[in-house]
Amino acid sequence: MKITSTPNAPAAIGPYSQAIEVNGFLFASGQIPLDPATGEIVGTTIEEQAERCCQNVKGILEANGLSFTDVVKTTCFLADMGDFAAFNAVYAKYFVGKPARSCVAVKEVPKGVLCEIEIIAVTGK
Repeated sequence: MKITSTPNAPAAIGPYSQAIEVNGFLFASGQIPLDPATGEIVGTTIEEQAERCCQNVKGILEANGLSFTDVVKTTCFLADMGDFAAFNAVYAKYFVGKPARSCVAVKEVPKGVLCEIEIIAVTGK
């Protein structure tokens, strides 16, 4: 089991890891739109926040020698399902391999942000 710790994604804000690789899969914790350098929320719109979430996912993937095409499953959390189309427009730029996905609206996302993305990727190791 390998634990991911990269400065290219926000540090965990609780008792968990950014990601863990086990048995050929990378399981990443949900990424919210925090700037990895400052820990501050990035953006006020769903587009800006989705973009930062995807950049944080990218940081975790790259720290493990992976790319978005290695992602096989995502779970996306939205604070408002009215943001679904705008979120998808940003998401589609990154997840070009079209992994399996669940996308749900939740009552709240940590720190009051608009979205969160978690991933499972295949490492092939």
